[in-house]
Amino acid sequence: MNKVSVIIPTFNRARKVVRAVSSVLYQTFRDYEVIVVDDGSTDGTREALTPVRPHIKYLSHPKNLGVSAARNTGIQASRSPFIAFLDSDDYWRPDKLAVQVDFFRRLPEALVCQTEEIWIRKGRRINPRKKHLKPSGDIFGPSLKLCLVSPSAVMLRRSLLNEVGLFDPELPACEDYDLWLRISCLHPIYLVEEPLVFKEGGTSDQLSARYKGMDRFRIKAMAKLIKGNKLDESQLEDVFRELSLKCRIYGNGCLKRGKKEEGGFYLSLPGRLQKGEKIDF
Repeated sequence: MNKVSVIIPTFNRARKVVRAVSSVLYQTFRDYEVIVVDDGSTDGTREALTPVRPHIKYLSHPKNLGVSAARNTGIQASRSPFIAFLDSDDYWRPDKLAVQVDFFRRLPEALVCQTEEIWIRKGRRINPRKKHLKPSGDIFGPSLKLCLVSPSAVMLRRSLLNEVGLFDPELPACEDYDLWLRISCLHPIYLVEEPLVFKEGGTSDQLSARYKGMDRFRIKAMAKLIKGNKLDESQLEDVFRELSLKCRIYGNGCLKRGKKEEGGFYLSLPGRLQKGEKIDF
């Protein structure tokens, strides 16, 4: 059994996924397995991976099911006590796994950690804005506003996913926001303050470019949290505060675009959740 399972979901990124896989194969820490889940690619991804196939476990979906389903397929096929994720358009520095494995050795009670990142946009390095700076420890409150955890930077214990569940396949985007909230309301998410991940952005193949109005997925994630009954009183107040803000902005935006029924749904949602009504999204 390998110590770390690296899960790489991919969809129509034939050239980029080879770079991602190669960055794992060059890791200084060697006790790992690589699981690539091809989520119905039609661009020759299978053939592009031929040179590295002896070093990976290649799984494929017959059609595109979404990144949550792809990651979940990889998780279910893995056996290691630690799991790391790598998006197929990102790549790692050679000591990424070694640093995180050492972090868990030094802090055995920790369940999950992430590293800092180097952001690349259109081939140039940029600095994250202040609102994107990663906190460490109890990050639940700050994470409600926007996602502060990057899948490609995370390593976690398998036992944690057994506790909170896998990625939600019903969320086509913000699926990571949903999982990190389910984790951070219960456990600290620690930060390793070394930039060990190269994170590309600003391209048309990313979910943020494909889906408009991303807050509707964050709203659904918060509604799930409220119904899950795992929040303490302070956390519940924080969730309702952020949910009300997002619902007001998104709902009024719908009304301005003439979507009266959708706008009304989101504007009424916080009050309905406070009353304990059953909500169908």
